[in-house]
Amino acid sequence: MTDTSQDIAEIDERIAIARENLRELIEQATADSASGDEELISQRISEQEAQLERLLNRRQELGGTS
Repeated sequence: MTDTSQDIAEIDERIAIARENLRELIEQATADSASGDEELISQRISEQEAQLERLLNRRQELGGTS
């Protein structure tokens, strides 16, 4: 496997993790909407969205699609 292929595989794995984290955070936000933790969950969602965007951009730079 070339370095680029390894990079793409690693990025793909990280993208999948970020997407799963977002899914879980959104589910948590829905379930906990009355608990008062909305700000913390919202911040975590924003951080994960930013991470996902960076990963998707890097993946595209390496010549792959997602």
